[in-house]
Amino acid sequence: QVQLVESGGGLVQPGGSLRISCAASGRTFSNSAMGWFRQAPGKDREFIAAIRWNGGTRSYADSVKGRFTISLDKAKNTVYLQMSSLKAEDTAVYYCAAGFGIILSSLQSSSKYNHWGQGTQVTVSS
Repeated sequence: QVQLVESGGGLVQPGGSLRISCAASGRTFSNSAMGWFRQAPGKDREFIAAIRWNGGTRSYADSVKGRFTISLDKAKNTVYLQMSSLKAEDTAVYYCAAGFGIILSSLQSSSKYNHWGQGTQVTVSS
């Protein structure tokens, strides 16, 4: 059974940086894509970033390009999201997700991900 456990959320000032993590377990992830999504109060869940386990292809939402970086430590089965130049509008619950056999053009589609973590709160405020 796939388990995804996020950690590292918290309160950060505007312009600051934060790294959140997602530890994956329960099966082999070699055919997977790992994604980060977020949901702010009163808004729909939105795609942030994704990375393919094999090959390392990455995809980013336009709103975070140049500020956020997704990376993967295969030895630890852990996915990271390094966030910098944070803005108040980045405040949300951030979710890690895993999907298997996702084609490149569908990496940003939440419906393609079968497994989700519980989320970690990121608050950007002074």
